[in-house]
Amino acid sequence: MRNFKELKVWQKSFELSIACYRLTESFPASERYNLISQVNSAAISIPSNIAEGGSRSSEKEYRRFLETALGSAYELETQILIVEALCYANANSLKSIIYKVKEVQKMLIGLIRTISKTSL
Repeated sequence: MRNFKELKVWQKSFELSIACYRLTESFPASERYNLISQVNSAAISIPSNIAEGGSRSSEKEYRRFLETALGSAYELETQILIVEALCYANANSLKSIIYKVKEVQKMLIGLIRTISKTSL
């Protein structure tokens, strides 16, 4: 079993999920069950899948959860671009979130590649 809390990618994605929750607090109430829910769900999914994957005994299963986390990161990026297009948040906040998302994506891709090499 891996200690997911020691992984930098989990730490960064955890921080990202908190930042997304703070970001969505200012969205219109009409988005409560739409975009707010979608952004927060995708953001939470990233560290959650990293953590759940860490409990798996095989590298193949672990990699699958990391790939799911990566998919959620791309989903979140798309949702943030929609937020930007709808002008629901200021540009600086969104740039910060996008930077964090891209950082997590790169880290996940690197970890997936590393695991793929070691499980051959």
